[in-house]
Amino acid sequence: MRPLLYILPFFAVMGLAFWAYHENYATQGQLKQMGRLQDEIGRLRDEIAMQKAEWAYLNRPSRLRDLAAINFDRLGLMPIEPAQLGLATQVTMPPAGPLVVTGTTMTSASDEEQIP
Repeated sequence: MRPLLYILPFFAVMGLAFWAYHENYATQGQLKQMGRLQDEIGRLRDEIAMQKAEWAYLNRPSRLRDLAAINFDRLGLMPIEPAQLGLATQVTMPPAGPLVVTGTTMTSASDEEQIP
């Protein structure tokens, strides 16, 4: 009986050592994967910053003005003038009435006081 009391704790310690060894390597693998993901996130952030800089460079007003002048014959782009814009009263509004949204009834804005 006494040898059994020595053997059982020995196997329990060996089992726990194997489990701890396995968990250690699993944790290290997850840390490596997290490092790779953080590197990729940093790389993607750098790419986004580069694309924002390129977008700002390509959309410079002077460059766009020059492109519009070069391609005027083909595109016919003209500056926007106030006469091209309409008034808010010229926009047709949807008919007044209840609006149904996901099974509930909502009142339209025409039922309430409208602000011009």
